[in-house]
Amino acid sequence: MNVYVRQLSSALARRGVACDVYTRSWSAALPSVVEIEPGLKVHHVPAGPLVPLRKEELPDVVADFTQSVLERIGGSSAERPDVLHAHYWLSGLAGHVCKHELGVPLISTFHTLDRVKAAANADETVAESHRKAAGGGQSDEESALETERRALAEAQVIGCSDAVLASCTVEAMQLADLYGADPNRIKLVPPGVESAIFSPGDRAQARRAVGVPHDKPLLLFVGRIQPLKGAELAVHALSQLADRHEASLAVIGGPSGPSGYDTMAELHRMVGALGLEGRVRFVQPQSHELLSSWYRAADVCLVPSRSESFGLVALEAAACGTPVVASAVGGLNTLVEHQRTGFLVEHRDARRFAAQAQAILDDPLLAASMSSAASRRALRYTWSAAADSLCSVYESLVGADLVECA
Repeated sequence: MNVYVRQLSSALARRGVACDVYTRSWSAALPSVVEIEPGLKVHHVPAGPLVPLRKEELPDVVADFTQSVLERIGGSSAERPDVLHAHYWLSGLAGHVCKHELGVPLISTFHTLDRVKAAANADETVAESHRKAAGGGQSDEESALETERRALAEAQVIGCSDAVLASCTVEAMQLADLYGADPNRIKLVPPGVESAIFSPGDRAQARRAVGVPHDKPLLLFVGRIQPLKGAELAVHALSQLADRHEASLAVIGGPSGPSGYDTMAELHRMVGALGLEGRVRFVQPQSHELLSSWYRAADVCLVPSRSESFGLVALEAAACGTPVVASAVGGLNTLVEHQRTGFLVEHRDARRFAAQAQAILDDPLLAASMSSAASRRALRYTWSAAADSLCSVYESLVGADLVECA
């Protein structure tokens, strides 16, 4: 989501659309306003204590955040927006209030939807349930209350939004089916990828840059360390490879959400239990420049998510010419062309992921063909095209009658 907001705002600014991004201030040292580039400013507004907050603590400061934004943009005609664009459900709650206070259209992008995540997590393992019962992470009651709160908030924001953005047709259907969103207000705006950074390159040079052996197979997982992203399946897939003693896996990402640290601890335990010490490398989140080298260094990128509204990791890997083996869920179905740019796996089975990865590792001609097809397909997705589509949405709403709360 951070990548999305940064890149799309920049593309809009370069198209002549003045963008002001409002985010919570977490330190007294932060300047009130930062000009990122001509036409793009980031505003740090007070909301709660001036310290970093955990994701699950943020709902408690939404009211403060909303009031701070209104004070910043409501008192000056120079800063009064033509449209409001909220990202994620928490910002949607703020945008909902601001829409009615200011009388301007509200566009919402959710990035993830709680009811989609709930359906994806319905197959939670018995072991995970036992871990909760033993006191790890949130209790089932706490999770249920949080889920209900978020789902109801999402439905409320969707009902009042003048437009709701979807990254792909799958997400558009989810918005309509699970939340009753008006199909006429769902607008399809696929994200982009920065081709100046994510593009094919020399694998040997990339491996030298990230410090991995040049002559051993390398699998890659990139994503937040939380149950939804399925890193444990990537580890199990490595253990199922025929040449498991030659291949290695890089896991790039940090703990996220209330169960993130427990998930990371479980991954380390799993590596030991499967005898994969020295074969799995845990890497902190990387800058785009370094991340692109990891993509180029890898033979296969595994994306075993339980759900994905779009799947930016799969797009970035494809742009670098790395074949993807991904779960057949959400937007991944539109990004990965099965048997041409990678493989889609219907069931979350480590053996199936391993078999598809093995097919790429064992067939250099197939790997080369998929690499070429993937990088060509990724060229369809640009931030400038996303900005063009979004501008059309903005223009259609300015001056139009506002949607009233459902």
